[in-house]
Amino acid sequence: MLRFVRFMLVIVLLATPIVALGAEVQGNVKTVDTSDRVVTLEDGTRISVPDGIALDTVKEGAEITVSYEERDGKNQATDIQTK
Repeated sequence: MLRFVRFMLVIVLLATPIVALGAEVQGNVKTVDTSDRVVTLEDGTRISVPDGIALDTVKEGAEITVSYEERDGKNQATDIQTK
């Protein structure tokens, strides 16, 4: 039983940083730089968008919700939803 508890504790501790890194932000798009694949919101938040996420529906002035993770000091989008 003690082994099981230790094992579960290790699993929880390993999973915690993964959960803590994800975030979500909502806002209106100020600019879309398609060449660098960066979306800037009106509050100044800059989100890098990887190649796997389409930018064709993200337009200036649109209200969006972005799920992202911080990677290499940049906010890297994991999902973008337009409203």
